[in-house]
Amino acid sequence: MFIMHIALQGCLRAHDVEYGITADTGGHIRYLLELAQASARDHAVERIDIVTRAFDTDFSEGDYRQACEYLNPKVRIVRLPTPDPNYRTKEALWDQLPAFTAALIDYIDGLERAPDVLHAHYADAADVAAQVKQSRGLPFVFTAHSLGLPKRQCAARAGQDVDTETADTQALERRIGFENTALRQADLVIASSRDEAEIQYADYPDYEPGRIRVIRPASDLQVFEKAESTSEVRRMLQRFLVEPDKPALLAIARPVTRKNLASLIRAYGESPALQARANLVILAGGRQSLDALEPEIADNLREMLHLIDHYDLYGRVAYPKQHSMADVPAVYAWARERRGLFANVAFNEPFGLTLLEAAAAGLPVIATDSGGPNDIIEQCHNGVLVNPCSTNAIAEAALALFEDRERWQACQTNGREAIALFDWSRHIDYYHRLLVRMRDPQPVRRGRTVPPQRDALLACDIDGTLVGCATSVQDFNGWYAGQAHMTFGVATGRSFHSALQILEQTGIDWPDFVVSSVGAEIHRLAADGVTYCRDAQWQAHIAEGWSRQAIVDVLAEMPELVSQSPLEQREHKISYLCEANTDIAPRLQDVLADRGLAARVIHSHGRCVDVLPERASKGAAVAWLADRYAVNRERVYVAGDSGNDVEMLRALPCAIIVANYCDGLIDASGLAHAYLARASHARGVIEGVEHFQAQSHAS
Repeated sequence: MFIMHIALQGCLRAHDVEYGITADTGGHIRYLLELAQASARDHAVERIDIVTRAFDTDFSEGDYRQACEYLNPKVRIVRLPTPDPNYRTKEALWDQLPAFTAALIDYIDGLERAPDVLHAHYADAADVAAQVKQSRGLPFVFTAHSLGLPKRQCAARAGQDVDTETADTQALERRIGFENTALRQADLVIASSRDEAEIQYADYPDYEPGRIRVIRPASDLQVFEKAESTSEVRRMLQRFLVEPDKPALLAIARPVTRKNLASLIRAYGESPALQARANLVILAGGRQSLDALEPEIADNLREMLHLIDHYDLYGRVAYPKQHSMADVPAVYAWARERRGLFANVAFNEPFGLTLLEAAAAGLPVIATDSGGPNDIIEQCHNGVLVNPCSTNAIAEAALALFEDRERWQACQTNGREAIALFDWSRHIDYYHRLLVRMRDPQPVRRGRTVPPQRDALLACDIDGTLVGCATSVQDFNGWYAGQAHMTFGVATGRSFHSALQILEQTGIDWPDFVVSSVGAEIHRLAADGVTYCRDAQWQAHIAEGWSRQAIVDVLAEMPELVSQSPLEQREHKISYLCEANTDIAPRLQDVLADRGLAARVIHSHGRCVDVLPERASKGAAVAWLADRYAVNRERVYVAGDSGNDVEMLRALPCAIIVANYCDGLIDASGLAHAYLARASHARGVIEGVEHFQAQSHAS
């Protein structure tokens, strides 16, 4: 396989990358270089080209006009010239794109073999890839790294005025247009988090969730796990601090507006208690003179220095002018030795690799609640989320973690254990399987050719039913490989992307359909074998009589309900938490009925409450799919383990309850026909299907 990456922004080089030297030379550069080198370790990958723009620079001694530079024998950086020989920021690249596109097409035409797939990084590269696809028919994958629309929304959230006539605003709108084009034309969009896939992209006109896959970014974290502080780092930081042995509140970020370093300084400056408890340490790239920096970086650094002076924080804040990349792991270690914390309070953080570095180094984190950190904190349990616009919330979260030694220790332990989830081998395995399927979209899955007509259908709940036992999953995969005439899918309370993520993590192959959000959404695997198509007819069907905002307003009056996070809310699903073991569903159903609001209330797993349209449920969705696949209801098998599976199990005759059921499921009314398996998890599913198949053959 020949993969061609397109990345125009920042200062890409094979060795000694100058991170922070420009506003665009940050985490995405590191991600791309590590991705390429990890991909090259796969024997199926023969060649990787990283194509970027050649330019002159007066701010670095690096050679960014060299036509070709090798990272290793398989991976090389190719630089193509454009009319302007000078470095351009991402906002100013747009008028160089036509020439770069023409040069790239000429370069591809001159190769002995065209690449199998293009992978565009950032919006401008996606515009180029879309043109190449149209001209040469090459499929392309898009990774945004960060998105323009959330940036615009964050500016509004922070109270910044938006002047539509400014060049910056025009550049942002142009970028948003490129991103929407990518959503429409890319063969696959790779997102780094559920937040990106389900919230950040959702407001784009051409948003189609089924064409987005979440692949958790990876990072080589060994250097951070093993890091120890050095005498050089101690000298670099301690010369700023009156009490250098106090705990440190550490931030490492480029000084760009989105990173919100000014709010971190304000939070510290406005909190005498936090100042008394800890020092503030900020690594914001290197500089010689502010006047020599890009305007955005210079402006942010000036604001930071002004705030340090305004709050008179001298002796309590360290902000070195220079540091090497080799110093960074030692800085994390220096902060850990003082039982410090790491802070990332960006207005929006697409993912947050520094949070993983901090976790590997043993530092608990305080992270923005906008973007990828939601996923990291959910997976790692190594810190807290805060509103990045609330300086009070930032200071209070830091103080609480500093004061609670037991919680600090738990966050440190959790983070160090969880970073194994973010390794390159997992990332590359998933990424390459997607690329291979894109190249060869034949419907061959699980070692078998899928027949054109299948006469049986299996729908399983995920958590506690299909997954929860690794050995059962292996048994299920082996068993299902022999079920050539069966359509398989999942019916879950999880969102669509969350469902695909957990199936990928546990080793279950991509299902033919996903009924997600407790039946509020249906996606079916497309003919390309990679993307999914949302069932718009189902959405229209369940939307009839649904008054979402009116229901939200009524239930807001009920103090026993706490709204779940924005990630768990959908157009046709409203999700809450309640006190454990309360029989709340009938009461909520009555409250809504009294207000003339049609809805279905589902209570499961003790504390979860989901409110859906009256027509929506797992059972109704599976029945709808059976009709679409032309499968007789007597050949539809459904399996579950909890309260949110009750309706599905009632609705269809071949119902399976796995042995590890909860929520008193076996005692629920209307389930006399259900088969209670002796085996738990996926083995119980197999047992149940074989039970009903034997009954069918006997009759």
